[in-house]
Amino acid sequence: MTTKYAPKHIPATQLNRVPLAPAKPEIVFSAWWRGDPTASMAHLPGFAAEPASDYRLIAQMARLDLGEVLVRVRGGHRPYLARLGGAPVAYGWATTRRASIGELGLDFAIPAGNCYLWDFATLPAWRGLGIYPRLLQTILAHEAAKADRFWIGHVRENSASGHGILKAGFRVAGATVCWDGRATTFAATGPNARARACAGLLGLGIN
Repeated sequence: MTTKYAPKHIPATQLNRVPLAPAKPEIVFSAWWRGDPTASMAHLPGFAAEPASDYRLIAQMARLDLGEVLVRVRGGHRPYLARLGGAPVAYGWATTRRASIGELGLDFAIPAGNCYLWDFATLPAWRGLGIYPRLLQTILAHEAAKADRFWIGHVRENSASGHGILKAGFRVAGATVCWDGRATTFAATGPNARARACAGLLGLGIN
């Protein structure tokens, strides 16, 4: 905020302002490990989810170029699609190879036995029906042959996403701490073993 009047004893000089890096969102990470209780949810009539093979449909739903979708697939990322009454209503991605969070400056390999879930969205007309947690549970079931530990993150301000993740049976591990436009450390808020495992996955030191 710029003040209209400056005190008289301050010289009228032009200050050289240091540009500040834009604030980065705090990402809360949650985990589901094999052996955790399975969350129970009521049957949702007409719901079905499975790995997606129609990459053009995924591109349309996510508003991505088809080429970007194909690059992800070639990199080992697997898209999943949820339908309700036959209509495509939500999507998300899973990978067991490598992942990145560009806005936080993170790029990391995924250790064997781990699976990272990312880029989920439910189309507006079908939000609030519990589709997201059911899609997450479908992915857990499909990817169980490849992984024992599953990780997912959401922006703290997105409480709806956080609620859906917890409803699916995940437990919070902690959150990124950013400085100068990058994630620099990991703040533990969940069980110590999970917080340390998540910090290690992301390549961050732990608070």
